[in-house]
Amino acid sequence: MKIGVIGDDFTGSGDIANTLAKAGARTVQYVGIPSADLTRAIDAAVIALKTRSSDVRDAVAQSRQACRWLVANGAEQIVFKYCSTFDSTPQGNIGPVAQALLEELDAPLTLVCPAFPANRRTLYNGHLFVGDRLLSESGMENHPLTPMTDPDIRRWLSRQTQLKVGHLALESLRSGAAEADLSLARRNDEKLIVADAISNDDLIELGKIARSHRLVTGGSGIAMGLPGNFGIVPAPENRPQFTGGNGPGFILSGSCSSATRRQIAFYGSSHRSMRLDAAEALDPAAAVAHCLDFLVSHQDEGPLVYSTAEPSEVASAQERYGRDRLATSFETIFAELAAKAVAAGFRRLVVAGGETSGAVASAFGVAALEVGPEIDTGVPVLILDGEPRLAFALKSGNFGADDFFERALDMLKGDAR
Repeated sequence: MKIGVIGDDFTGSGDIANTLAKAGARTVQYVGIPSADLTRAIDAAVIALKTRSSDVRDAVAQSRQACRWLVANGAEQIVFKYCSTFDSTPQGNIGPVAQALLEELDAPLTLVCPAFPANRRTLYNGHLFVGDRLLSESGMENHPLTPMTDPDIRRWLSRQTQLKVGHLALESLRSGAAEADLSLARRNDEKLIVADAISNDDLIELGKIARSHRLVTGGSGIAMGLPGNFGIVPAPENRPQFTGGNGPGFILSGSCSSATRRQIAFYGSSHRSMRLDAAEALDPAAAVAHCLDFLVSHQDEGPLVYSTAEPSEVASAQERYGRDRLATSFETIFAELAAKAVAAGFRRLVVAGGETSGAVASAFGVAALEVGPEIDTGVPVLILDGEPRLAFALKSGNFGADDFFERALDMLKGDAR
């Protein structure tokens, strides 16, 4: 293993696993931290954690543990992967985890670059954009768990950590002055270097600059240029055809992003769907039974169960019932529902939303997932090759075209189509 990745949620981990695989790296994604040493020949391992919105101390502890496993199993470079919209709060978790990993690896500094141009996330003058809008005007300011109200990543990090925050400007990157500027940053004891990037070429260049860095942090785009530093290149042929999940499929959605709301409206116009509201979620056992009955009754129709709602409705429910209480209830319901649905014969699972995906994937225990073909930008097929064999699509809320759900269910069949 050359590259070890610590992902702060499950959808983002699949995203960067997909990026590494496309760059030619033999990649495995782990659900949680493995308990045994690595026994297979791979180039990159991605450990998917569920720490994006957890307590800071817990996020730091889990990330340190994941880092130690990766290093002990050969990783020469560690990547801390977070969302391309930098989902966090002024109290954490990105800054504290990055600081802890710098200490763990005894590294002098790290790049910080959430940019993902393929999904219209770009960083310029230290400010994060979504399309032509600043992050704080993109809808992310209404996120129910990690509202992003400031697009200046330098300022956001300075609220999260006492480390000195620097900036690698786009002009420096493109003029060839980046190495000198990073040397100056190191002399100035700047530890977290927010790096501009507005194109894939910029990310490739950042990857080259990071060739000797023990730690790199960013969105999945930062990994585009890393495998090449180890002599890893894409195979000339496409990835081989894969065997997917041979059985019924269903969709679960807990994301409230605008993209997912469009996908639900598109899919629901011609497929069976059922909404799970906040009041129902307060009785998880009854909600699971009700939803399972719906899934089984329509198992050949690709049924959809969702808790997705407009931001104003989510805010109202959180105020009435409690944010943490609702979040825990919904995650419990989706995890138990997924496990019971698989026991009832379902084999293909499409899940929308980072927290929801983490809850569902964790329901099947610590496991290694094979990385299959890309369904949509940043979303690969993931295969759990066990008994039974399961095919997953774990989608970040903001990712995917309007017809994503139907295409995902179809692709998860693989050779079984």
